[in-house]
Amino acid sequence: MAATTTNATMLQQSFLQQCPSLSAFPHSPPSISLPPSSSSRFCVKFSVNACCQTSPSPLNVVNGNADLRPTARAEIRLGLPSKGRMASDTLELLKISDLEVWFQRPKDIVRKLLSGDLDLGIVGFDTLSEYGQDSEDLVIVHNALDYGQCHLSIAIPKYGIFENINSLKELAEMPQWTADRPLRVATGFTYLGPKFFRENGLEHVTFSTADGALEAAPAMGIADAILDLVSSGTTLKENNLKEIEGGVVLQSQAVLVASRKSLVNRKGVLDTTHEILERFEAHLRAEGQFTVVANMRGSSAQEVAERILSQSSLSGLQGPTISPVFCKKDGKVSADYYAICICVPKKDLYTSVKQLRAIGGSGVLVSPLTYIFDEETPRWCELLTKLGL
Repeated sequence: MAATTTNATMLQQSFLQQCPSLSAFPHSPPSISLPPSSSSRFCVKFSVNACCQTSPSPLNVVNGNADLRPTARAEIRLGLPSKGRMASDTLELLKISDLEVWFQRPKDIVRKLLSGDLDLGIVGFDTLSEYGQDSEDLVIVHNALDYGQCHLSIAIPKYGIFENINSLKELAEMPQWTADRPLRVATGFTYLGPKFFRENGLEHVTFSTADGALEAAPAMGIADAILDLVSSGTTLKENNLKEIEGGVVLQSQAVLVASRKSLVNRKGVLDTTHEILERFEAHLRAEGQFTVVANMRGSSAQEVAERILSQSSLSGLQGPTISPVFCKKDGKVSADYYAICICVPKKDLYTSVKQLRAIGGSGVLVSPLTYIFDEETPRWCELLTKLGL
């Protein structure tokens, strides 16, 4: 139990380091509640709100045993992966109050959305597809949070009988696979794997899980192929494996998913989801964008605007904002300069600055953008349509 407590404390400290705005509050840090068990698997709950405080969840004890049936609750719960890059990247995006954040294993997030213990969750699309199994009670709110990118793919050895096999079609047509000697696939995706092979007409296939890294299974002779997540492909190359044409089951990245029942029936969940969605969309739109401000001499705002819009990289989002800069000369106030403000993508930044200076811009200031809010995100309208609202 001592080791468990130490691990929990380390996770709490890591959370606060990644969210410095939380530790800045003059209150006690989020508390961690551990169940009375010697198991090293436990749930860590942080309540992220204006005061950074948490209240313990009700726990009923019946005949000396904890009653884990769902209890009525008022708080809105969001599940986040308990470790890995997806957890840290999500914390960078997530800045919202009045929300309970629960750190869970990705597959448990999906399961608890289905059971009603969580209202919202962020997981990889691969995990959602594997453990959600096309459930209508799981609604994807945002399908592209732009991190955690990978794909689920079949990989086979580069050598032996597979040396000249480079597509799923060729793999299926190999005469070796029979009812007595099926293609052996090692995978952790025991729902998506059989579904994919069945839909692609591969009849004689068996599936197994392997202890440790799946990539070693073909070399050890315990599998003919693997079905696993691939990001860079380096691990496959190191194990002398290759992907094949038509062998990608799905593309994956982080998605925001919600319980349909929570969205429709639980007070405040739909409004909170709207706020989270707006923040994510605004942050993603601002990613890699910069505000550029400069002073420019001109006879009028119209004349300055014409000069700016003559340059292809200076149009901004809808166009430049131009304001007079008032100076006092010989006792008189006049506007000989105009301040211009535009939004520029990072890849065009240096080109834009050079073009500004070429048409008379000076005192150029550059700062990164955090959010760009639109009038309304199309994904919100799509969500309301899915819910029939």
